[in-house]
This record gives sequence, C-alpha cells and structure tokens, in this order.
Amino acid sequence: MMYTYKHDTVTWIDLEHPTREEVRDLIERYEIDPLVAEELLNKTHRPRVELHKNYIYLILHFPTHFSPKQMDAKHHIEEVDFIIGKNFLITARYGQIEAMHQFSKMFETDSILHKQHLTQHAGFVFYHMIRSIYKSLYTKIEDIKTTLAVFEDEIFEGHEKEMVFELSKMNRVTLYFREALILHKDILTSFESAGKMLFDTEFSHYLSAVISEYGKVESALASTKDYLQELRQTNDSLLSTKQNEIMKMLTIVSFITFPLTLVSSIFGMNTSFIPLTGSEHDFWIVLLIMITLATAMFTLFKHKKWI
Repeated sequence: MMYTYKHDTVTWIDLEHPTREEVRDLIERYEIDPLVAEELLNKTHRPRVELHKNYIYLILHFPTHFSPKQMDAKHHIEEVDFIIGKNFLITARYGQIEAMHQFSKMFETDSILHKQHLTQHAGFVFYHMIRSIYKSLYTKIEDIKTTLAVFEDEIFEGHEKEMVFELSKMNRVTLYFREALILHKDILTSFESAGKMLFDTEFSHYLSAVISEYGKVESALASTKDYLQELRQTNDSLLSTKQNEIMKMLTIVSFITFPLTLVSSIFGMNTSFIPLTGSEHDFWIVLLIMITLATAMFTLFKHKKWI
C-alpha cells in the first residue's frame, strides 16, 4: 500500500508491503536504480547505506510491538528502507511502526512543517522522522526502567521466585532492542558522510544531530541493561539465601529428630531382652529420655548459633 504526503516541493512516499507495480512506478518517476528497487520488495537482514547519483539508500532496523504491560506479546524487529533524494523521501516497510504512523499524522496536519528549513529538501523530513523514531524508542526504554523499579520493590517484598520469570522476560526485550540497534551508530556515521556529499553544508549539523539522538537511545539502553543485570543478580542472591535458610532448617530438624528415631528404633527391636522394658512406667521413662535428647540437641545448636 502506498501513502503519499506533499508539502511545497517535498514529497514523502510511504510504502507498506510494497508491490512490484508500486516499485516500478517509483523507478520511472524518481530514477531509482532497479537493484535498489528490487531490495524494497524483500527484507534485508543487515543495515547499510549507499550513495547514488541523486539519492541516498539507507536500511535500518527497529524494535517494535513492545508494551511493558504485555510482556508475553511477541516482539519483532522491523526493517525500514529509506531512499532520500533532494525533493523526495521514499520509505518502505513490512509492518506497522507506531512512531512513523504518528509522524505521518504530524506531517498531514502541518504541525512540524512551520519550520521553514523543512521545505528546502527531503533530508530535513528524514531528520525529523528519524528523530521521532529515536525519541519513541527512548520513551520505551524509560518505560522498561519504570517497570524494573516496580520489580525491584517486588524483589525486596519477598517475591523473588515470581521475579525470576519476569526479569527473564524483560531481559528478552532488552536483547531485542540491542539486536536491532547494535549497528546503527556505524551506519549513521556512514550516512553522515554521504549526506554531506548529496546535500548542502548547512545540513551537516542536522546529520550530526541524528547521531546524537541515537546516542541518547544507546546510553539509555546500556543503563537499563546494567540496572536489569544488577536486579537479576540481587534477586538470585536473595532467592539463594532463602533456599539456603530452608535447607539449614531442614538439616537441623533432621539432626534433632535423629536421636529420637534411634531411641524409638532400639526400643522397637524384637529381642528377648531390652533394658527398661517391662518395668513400671517404662513408656514414660523412654519418652523422657527422648525429650531429654531432643532438648540437648536443640540447646547445642542454639549455643553454636546455628539457629
């Protein structure tokens, strides 16, 4: 499906699941290299940037379909292909990206077009678009931090066992982010060099600002990953300590009951002679011996500060 947005001399064409007919039309209208046009029809696993005669071809991947309240929802990494010319911008994607949808609404309502430089060439449209995407990713990472703060409270309220699974799911989300964004800095640096060749020198400042915007996302993601790692280690330590305390108590109980079991076993033996058996108050005497041994064992453990 093709969506077309225009403002003065600048045209933005947004392709969602592009067809061959739509791509063929773009080849003729904007003199797109057939090899580049073919790339628009298929997903590419690695990002890259290419400088052509009248445009820059850029491929980036972004994490999508994320919500902290729906951690079980499947997460995806969506590809976006950008063809950035002087008076046109073509984007091709294969799924819904919320930040681009919001940007299209802003473009339609002219809420960003009051900026005079935006009409100079399509590079400025790309600049505002990519900033919107990175700001959206930054907000999502901040949402992750907020969720982790809630998990931290849960950990110290004694819910370590439940948090093992929740923290593992959150770690999976950060892995999606890292996988999608890991090569952005290198690609954007190459894009900056290509942009300086295609556009005017005034635009070089905005090219650097794009890298700076990504840097904020990268720093926030690294900080969140460290926070998550610390929480997982703390949770594992508390869980391990609690399990050790349980095992300790069970071991102590076993040692306390051991002499009782031994005495009861001795007096339960089927032999011709057992001391005290048959005498007056034999049951109470044996019971007293068992209670005395149990008390002695408990006193010993208390003295050793094992309990």
